Amino acid sequence: MRIDVATLFPEMCEAVLQTSIIGRARKNNLVEIYCHNIRDYSPDSKHHRVDDSPYGGGKGMVMQPEPIYRCYLDIVRQTQSIPHVIYLSPQGKTLNQQKALALREVPHLFLLCGHYEGVDERIIERIVDEEISIGDYVLTGGELGALVLIDSVVRLCDGVLAADECFEKESHMDGLLEYPQYTRPEEWDSLRVPDVLLSGHHANINAWRNEQSLLRTREKRPDLLEKKD
Repeated sequence: MRIDVATLFPEMCEAVLQTSIIGRARKNNLVEIYCHNIRDYSPDSKHHRVDDSPYGGGKGMVMQPEPIYRCYLDIVRQTQSIPHVIYLSPQGKTLNQQKALALREVPHLFLLCGHYEGVDERIIERIVDEEISIGDYVLTGGELGALVLIDSVVRLCDGVLAADECFEKESHMDGLLEYPQYTRPEEWDSLRVPDVLLSGHHANINAWRNEQSLLRTREKRPDLLEKKD
């Protein structure tokens, strides 16, 4: 998988993408991730300007279409492929585990990070395949949304985690929340690990975990059970 991120703040993205599981996946060539500074594609070679005031008036600035389009065309030229373009936007469909699973099958993603008052609508019409949001709120720019999307997708790719089991039993994979997890010591601050987890009886452990998963979902996210029905 290759992911290209078009942003005004590539250093912000790289600070996250070079660490932890995603950083290791890049070093091991399990995924290619490149961050591109949209300012490098500005027709304004002196000031590298990429925004202007909105037609019709109003506060803030709007990102111009030409620098974004130049960045997109450069990546198409480099890779000789047409990427699936996602615009990180509060108007998009909300990212969930099912979308992450679908996106891991896409060989080439181009993530467009807006800023200020967003991007010129014409660039959305020209190149964007879908808009995705990470929640019903507004952020300063699309970088945090892009990083969340990358993390949710890349960790599902082959070889990134130790085994598929690492994510197959997680929250939202089957419409339920994950069961409680415990580690050593067996007793901490007068609180003990449930006896069934110390029993070594795998059938009983699985039954307990399934029961806890259902109880936790009913308590914390009953809406998930309604969707499951």
